[in-house]
Amino acid sequence: MSDRDQPRRGPVVIEYDSDDNGARADTAHGPAEAPPVPDGDGAAPNGQAMQVAARLGARRMSRAARLLLGAALALLIFVVSLATWDYVTGLLARNAVLGWAALGLVVLVLLGLVALGLREAAAYARLRRLDDLRRQSDAALSEADLGGAARMCGRLDALYSARPELERGRERLAARRGDIFDAAALIGLAEVELMTPLDAEARREVEVAARQVATITAFVPLALADVVAALVANLRMIRRIAEIYGGRAGVLGGWRLTRAVLTHLVATGAVAVGDDMIGSMAGGGLLSKVSRRFGEGVVNGALTARVGVAAMEVCRPMAFRELPAPRVTNLLRRALTGLFDRG
Repeated sequence: MSDRDQPRRGPVVIEYDSDDNGARADTAHGPAEAPPVPDGDGAAPNGQAMQVAARLGARRMSRAARLLLGAALALLIFVVSLATWDYVTGLLARNAVLGWAALGLVVLVLLGLVALGLREAAAYARLRRLDDLRRQSDAALSEADLGGAARMCGRLDALYSARPELERGRERLAARRGDIFDAAALIGLAEVELMTPLDAEARREVEVAARQVATITAFVPLALADVVAALVANLRMIRRIAEIYGGRAGVLGGWRLTRAVLTHLVATGAVAVGDDMIGSMAGGGLLSKVSRRFGEGVVNGALTARVGVAAMEVCRPMAFRELPAPRVTNLLRRALTGLFDRG
């Protein structure tokens, strides 16, 4: 093989495209001019976790699904009861002592189930009492019925008779109610004296839940952790608000109350994120630019505060009239103070 047939070894020159002036066309580009890496999918924070949790809580089962669930529960109770009966009778036939011991345990379980049922019925009755007080208050105001307002205040005083934090308010209400001859003034006095400390406690519960949801959304990058945390925090918040106002909901009553609150929010579009709410959040827009997770945390906290405000309006035995209604912006600002700000 001659020298001309062998491959030539040496530096390889690659020509770049040049502009009209002969300069390299890409000399103006560098790492500093590269576009930033998008955080997530680049979409604006929309509170996805709270929206999913609200729709899951507000979803109503179809009639066919309720029928199927009821039939399945009835079949399960029938099978368990029959198996228990056969087991106890067979054990009595083989060994009387063990059979009577098993029968005693079955009786204890049945008594526990009856006590649990009575507790759930009492909890449901307490929630109904709050609804009745609210309707009675609205009726007394609309009809200017002084007698109805006085009866409503008496029932309210009896409801909070065992609450030591309301003792002074009850005393002031009892001392002044005889001098008031206007239904609106009497109900307003009862609201100021009795609802002020309860509203403050309910606001603290809303702030705690909003802070918890915002923190988990911002700092826990798991797929469904924010949805589960939002649902659990909102269930606990609604239950605590009902207890503050005297409801003390049970398992079934608490779930029904939660579904009523979330259904109202979904129906009215309160779980949708609007530009007015995002603009009113202190630092919400800036956080969404720095990190989408932080922006989602702020929005989910705001939606949790909205759920809390709706729960206060539902569980409160009277509407907000003399006292100002809580605002989502103020609740969220106090809840997130020190969490995302410079301090």
